[in-house]
Parts: sequence; C-alpha cells; structure tokens
Amino acid sequence: MTTKHKIYPTERQLAYQDWEFGLFLHFGLRTFYEGYVDFDERPMSPAKFNPTNLDCEQWIRTAKEAGMKYAVLTAKHHDGFSNWPTAYSSFSVAQSEWRGGNGDVVREFTDACRKFGIKSGLYYSPYDGSVDFYTKDAKAYDDYFVNQITELLSNYGKIDILWLDGCGSEGHEYDWPRIIGEIRRLQPNILLNMGDPDFRWVGNEDGIAPVPSWNVVDAMDFSILTEQKNQLGEARWLPAEADVQMRTNWFYSEHDEHTIKSIEELMGLYYQSVGRGVNLLLNIGPNREGVLPQKDTELLLEMGREIQRRFEHPVGTFHQCKNEDKKWIYKPKDPKILDHIIITEDLSKGENVLQYKVSIITAKSHQLVTIYEGKNIGHKAIIRVPAVKVQGVILEITECDGTPIIKDMSFHHVGEAPHNEE
Repeated sequence: MTTKHKIYPTERQLAYQDWEFGLFLHFGLRTFYEGYVDFDERPMSPAKFNPTNLDCEQWIRTAKEAGMKYAVLTAKHHDGFSNWPTAYSSFSVAQSEWRGGNGDVVREFTDACRKFGIKSGLYYSPYDGSVDFYTKDAKAYDDYFVNQITELLSNYGKIDILWLDGCGSEGHEYDWPRIIGEIRRLQPNILLNMGDPDFRWVGNEDGIAPVPSWNVVDAMDFSILTEQKNQLGEARWLPAEADVQMRTNWFYSEHDEHTIKSIEELMGLYYQSVGRGVNLLLNIGPNREGVLPQKDTELLLEMGREIQRRFEHPVGTFHQCKNEDKKWIYKPKDPKILDHIIITEDLSKGENVLQYKVSIITAKSHQLVTIYEGKNIGHKAIIRVPAVKVQGVILEITECDGTPIIKDMSFHHVGEAPHNEE
C-alpha cells in the first residue's frame, strides 16, 4: 500500500465518508408489477403507476430518525420508467393518472430531503429497456442519456449523489467524456460512482466490505453480472459504499416479508461496512401506497436505536488518551469493562495507517496483552472484543506510510443485546 505519490481525498469525499449510513429506495412502475425482475421482458403500462398515498416525507423522516445522513431514490431503473415527467420519453409518471398526470416523485423526494436535512441522491440506470435505440444507435442513446440527466440536474436544486448502475451496460459503449462533462458542468459538486467516480461500489450486494478496505484503488468493480473491473489508469482515492436490501427484493413485493433481516443481522452488516470504514446504503422498497412498509419501518428505527444504544455513551473518550509517538494510550482512573473500541484516522492527509495493534493493560496483573491486530483504520474501525476488564488500552501503529494521525477514539461497554433482538 505504500505509494510513491501521496493520494489525498477531496473535502467532498471526506464529507461523504462522514455520512456513513444511507437509505436506498427502489420505487417505480415495477412496484406495481408483482413478481417482475430486472430485465423482465413482459410489458408494463405507465397507467398502472398509482401510489395513492405517496409520502416521501415518511420515507425521509424515518431515515432521519434512524440516524441516516443520505438517501438515494431510483429516478429511473433498468426498465426505463422515469419517476419524473421527462420530456424525452412517453414511459413516465406523466403517462399515469396519478396526481392527474402532473405527479413528480423526484420533486417530492428532493423536497422531503431538504425539509429533513438529508443529503439527496438519485439513482439512474444507464441501461434502458424501454427505448429501441439503446442497442441500435449509440449516439442517439447518448443524446437521450444527456437530456434526461440534464432534466434531473437542472430542475431539482442541488443533488448530492448521482448513483449510476453498471448492471445491464456490460459491453455497451457510452460517450463518457461527454456525459460526465455535462454532469460536472450542471452540478460541479455532485458525487459520482461511475464514469469519473468520487466513490465506488464495494463489489457485492451483501452489504459486506472485505478486510482490509483501502480507500486508494486502481480498479473498481463494474456490476453484479460480471467480474470485469474498470481499470482507472492510476491509483485514486475512492471510498467504498456497500449496498444491501432489507428484504430479498429491491422493489416492494407482497411475498417476501418473511425475508426481512433481523436486528441481529442488520447490526452485523453495520459492523461489516461502517465498522470497516465503508458507507452502508440499506434498501427498502416503498409499497404500492407509496409509503415504507410498517415492518421495514419498525426494523429500521429499531436498528437506529440499537446503534445509538451501543455507541452513544462511551465509557472513555479520545480526550482521555495520551499520544506518545505512534502510540495512543488510554488509562482510566478506575478499571473499566470494555467490549468495543472505535478508532478514526484523520484522512485529510491521506491514509497513513497500514498496520496496527490494540493491547490492554489487564486490571489485576497490569500486564500488557495484545487483543487485536488490524491493517487499515481508515474512516472508522469498530473493534469488537469479548468483554474484558482493563486498566488501560494502547493503540500502536506498527506500519505506516507517512505520519499517522488518529482523529478520534472511544471505548465502550455495549453488553448483551436486548432480548427482542432476535
């Protein structure tokens, strides 16, 4: 991982990494077609789109209450249905009776995000199954792509993320310089995950980041349908994001409520994403009324409460630590029982920690015992250990590229999970 030329994040990338936890919302015409799947060849009619009680504020209020910082809505998925009244397709909300043909899901979503202080993201599938010229005329499709993106980035104020999905585009040639040029011209501060990326997909739809998860990479995964990687030509700072569904399906289904993840599994995913320095984007499909289903809502709010319960009240903080060269030492006045240690590296000067170890000073014998060894710390490392009483904790950086800077540390006794966690 040692680099000849140090690679630094932008301020926008650092801000993005601080968001940590977001809500993915798969919603559209397919919501109203039970059993339809990605790239389904069965026809769909815009007339069937009718979320009678659409409440984007309920979506975003729930995300806010759960501690999420951002949300990403499917403006257009692979089927090509546009959740806004686009002028460039007859396959959109404008062709439905919903809101008298004047509805705009993107508008209501972005308004709700601003009302609740949540960063707004729009998912747009470059692949589009609704237009025949996708495969026949690449130039015509690039025009369509640019025209639709221009609508999305011109008519809804600041958009924080444009989430482009490579799925379905394997082997298709887009005029990326033109497309990305227009995106950057329209919204210079937008964050992208493809084309000219600011962050990257973690490479699976399981919500799990590998160990280690470095922020600097020279290639990135393209889609779930291929092992092909996009070679970047040079190493770049690209923090990862892990996406995963609350249920089996991305879009709402009447038949998969039994697959909703338990709090135990959701917290496991949190440890294996946010706890490894990677953002977690958790999907819920709003139902046919246009609201988040009750059980999904309850689980998400319970997850938010559990994250808060575990980590809001540390028994020790960074202010109690003493720094000696490449060691950070925590010595409380009285012995403490600990089962979690959270470490944050200051990434503004690049990712400097390449290897580290955590040792404790035992409560009875005052012996130094190593209890954990890791590679990257990155944005955040949540270290979970069996409960142990300590007289002190020492973080030691054993290998680094430049001067390691620790931004924060906290020490926690979480204890057993509540009985209702199962």
